[in-house]
Amino acid sequence: MKSTLRNSLYLLSFTPAIAVIIGNLSGGAFTLLNTAYTLGILAIFEWITPAFLSNHNSSKQDAWPKLILYAHVPLQILSISSLFYGIYYETINGVWIVAAAFSTGLNSGTSAIVVAHEFIHCRKPFDRFLGKFLLFTAGNIYFYIEHLAVHHRWVGTAKDNATAKFGESLYAFFIRSACGQIKGAYQIETERVKALGIAPIFLYHYVVRQICVQGLVIILSVYFLGSAVLLALIIQGLLANFLLEYVNYIQHYGLTRDEKQRASELHSWESNQFASRFLLVDLSRHADHHNYASKPYHTLINYTESPKLPSGYAGLFFVAAIPFLWRKIIHKQLADFNAKHIK
Repeated sequence: MKSTLRNSLYLLSFTPAIAVIIGNLSGGAFTLLNTAYTLGILAIFEWITPAFLSNHNSSKQDAWPKLILYAHVPLQILSISSLFYGIYYETINGVWIVAAAFSTGLNSGTSAIVVAHEFIHCRKPFDRFLGKFLLFTAGNIYFYIEHLAVHHRWVGTAKDNATAKFGESLYAFFIRSACGQIKGAYQIETERVKALGIAPIFLYHYVVRQICVQGLVIILSVYFLGSAVLLALIIQGLLANFLLEYVNYIQHYGLTRDEKQRASELHSWESNQFASRFLLVDLSRHADHHNYASKPYHTLINYTESPKLPSGYAGLFFVAAIPFLWRKIIHKQLADFNAKHIK
């Protein structure tokens, strides 16, 4: 029964997309619905509620958690489509285009990319395809390559662009991490395709193919739906990927290891806050994910030894956005953790 309850709570992960769709179809101030929900209500909720530490879970073969992931694909399509629909039929106009794009981008970053992350760790080609598709809708061209080939291998070392350095601000990290991962993904794919000896390169090169198809979709969208769509796509894509890097930032900030040392539950910040756990399909139990990358999200457990974030992912967004405040809070916790676990 307890595992059934845990699985049912993941239905909450649908709520940001539902808020986006309602907002985009209603227009006006309703376009702020998901923004107010995610960065307002959930952020406050995460600071005033205790951690949800239960480790009760169902078997890896349980179909319900996988069905929840699959349901996110049509929800993401509807979220983006509702943005296009609202702009084209002028339900969304003026400054509300920016508000709608921001709200939609929040969902792309907190739902689509998060679910894509789960899919790309699956072995089945169809699941990986869905992961790449969701990344495409969020305008991401590098995560699929870099996350699997680099991040999981080199997390906590200087070789991983997605590990935030001690003292580094969120904004400096975003630029360094995104640019470094794009460059790294391009190099990895170029070497892979060259080793196969196949041409034309763009048909088999993931990064080049993503850029070409992204460009084609943008051109067609602007041609058929109008120039306002271009602004909306740029805003939603930038925000979605900024949120991706924000998550990378708080997940590994200041945690380091020797390259010869195995990555473990000590090298990822963990949060067990209710909202982060169930709206982000247990992404916040990141320590166990790095300990066993192939584990399905609904089987991830809490480690008492892992460094603990002071709040959840929504609750820490504005804290991380203010560098001196982030350092004041997290550096003390990092010092306490290092004193206890680093010999």
